[in-house]
Amino acid sequence: MSALLELRGLSAAYGPTSVLRSIDLAVEQGGIVTLLGANGAGKTTTLRAICNMMVRISGEIRFNDQRIDGNATEDIVRLGVGHVPDGRGTFVSLSVEENLRLGAYTRRDRQVAQDFERVYGYFPRLKERRRQQAGTLSGGEQQMLAISRALMLRPKLLLLDEPSFGLAPLIVQEIFRILRAINEQEGVGMLLVEQNANIALELADQAYLLETGRVVMHGPSAVIGSDESVRRAYLGY
Repeated sequence: MSALLELRGLSAAYGPTSVLRSIDLAVEQGGIVTLLGANGAGKTTTLRAICNMMVRISGEIRFNDQRIDGNATEDIVRLGVGHVPDGRGTFVSLSVEENLRLGAYTRRDRQVAQDFERVYGYFPRLKERRRQQAGTLSGGEQQMLAISRALMLRPKLLLLDEPSFGLAPLIVQEIFRILRAINEQEGVGMLLVEQNANIALELADQAYLLETGRVVMHGPSAVIGSDESVRRAYLGY
């Protein structure tokens, strides 16, 4: 199976500050990969580098066998890369439905109306609140909205940055169950940044451990998660 996303020798910096150092990483078609590591290891920067967001990069980024490093962010989105940022990025003054419509702004096909029902199928609560101002939603509902807004793009790849942050355990379980369903039913690949290593490893096929901007280990999630020394040193459980 060919890789959907490949990072080859990717380095990234904010101004003079180097954050990533020659990262190699791959997400297979329909695969789920999680990036694990301590705060400041470079996980969020990896997602931003893929989307060319405020990061100076070198190396090579390939998506669907096309080189995209250096492309404008909006052109990367049009190729089918959906980004669910940390902090959710909800447009709080707009309604749920207006937020979703913004997620489809790059599309020119006539299937957008059908896709409202598609995402409401995954997140029925959003349908109930479709005319509600997004800023009045609960934290879990706002995270659902952020994921749904990215789904309105009909992405081939979802970049997910800390989707469990600040949420109650039951809501986290529900969101990760739905992410699994999206992957299985639509074949959407996912690159997941997550501090909750346990739930991330349950969802993902492959895991990469970052330490101070370098990949120090990668492999099948089951192998990474069962290594006691790795758990103690990197995963905190």
